[in-house]
Amino acid sequence: MQRRDFLKNGFAGVGYAGAAAMAMSAFGRRAEAEAHMQAGTSVGGAALRGPYLDLLTGRGNQLAYARLQSDLKFGAQKYFWFKGYVMGHRPMQRIQDLFGAQGFGVIRLNEREDGTIERICREIILYTDLRSNEVLEEWRNPLTDETVRVVHVANDPYNYLIEPFFPAPPEFGGLNEKKAPPKRVPFILPWVQNGDWLEMEMHIHLAYPNSLQPDAWPRESSGPIAQVSEFFAHHVKAADMQNPKITSLDYHGTWNRITPWLPWMLMGQAPGNCQYAAFMGTCAHPGDVLPRPVVDYAEKHLSKYFEAPKVWTPVGLSSLENYRETQQPAPVKDAT
Repeated sequence: MQRRDFLKNGFAGVGYAGAAAMAMSAFGRRAEAEAHMQAGTSVGGAALRGPYLDLLTGRGNQLAYARLQSDLKFGAQKYFWFKGYVMGHRPMQRIQDLFGAQGFGVIRLNEREDGTIERICREIILYTDLRSNEVLEEWRNPLTDETVRVVHVANDPYNYLIEPFFPAPPEFGGLNEKKAPPKRVPFILPWVQNGDWLEMEMHIHLAYPNSLQPDAWPRESSGPIAQVSEFFAHHVKAADMQNPKITSLDYHGTWNRITPWLPWMLMGQAPGNCQYAAFMGTCAHPGDVLPRPVVDYAEKHLSKYFEAPKVWTPVGLSSLENYRETQQPAPVKDAT
């Protein structure tokens, strides 16, 4: 199960589905995941209980989360951005900064007759030079001393549903089928009030079959199973949260991700992994926040990603699936 399906279909256990919501790269659509997440527990503060939204209820969190993601003026669109870098971890060696990771997404919401909210999104991750912020086409991998072609991430679409309840557990091809329908758990996120601010941290740990299996992708695949963790911290003004006139909430925070070597790095099953560390937030336009080289590249090569889709579609390829569909396995190096 990938993060898109996680939010749509749930997982076998109780946790907060929102932890996968800001993840900037998708997982294999047909893969099954073992996900372990904290249950949401809100702590202290008058802003948790109103006067507009009760953040100890599923409905209150549904509306709060939808306002973070986009705008309750259904059909309007909203941008989010992130800017950081990717590090390489190898056993017994110093951690090394590798390249920048910068990008944005654009989201609009639609409401169904039953109150379910559709989150409809396009998003991109561009890998950049650490000093100049120029978008990389090629990159000299210092871990292998090899020049490789960079493959950026463009998810179109990345959609899921926002409801007052956590998604139901998946059936895993019938392996998780139960005689009685599972009890639905209210969608309550772990809000904490800190003075004038509401803060929410959420994370998810996954292990799922790799879309790039090593027999077919020996240089790109990190192995049969991909282990990924993502971490998100949101900070929003408490007064804005409880103001019914504000239909879209601005936030700032951080996004971190631990993932296997990216396939285009051609690291194969070498020990180690990547770690992303980025700031994130909302903006009126990506050009207001991101470096000009990043925005110029997106405008020239990925112009449709400035406009959110208008119609809900439940199916979309993940970055790994896109890689499998659009790329060819790199030639295996001659051992001699």
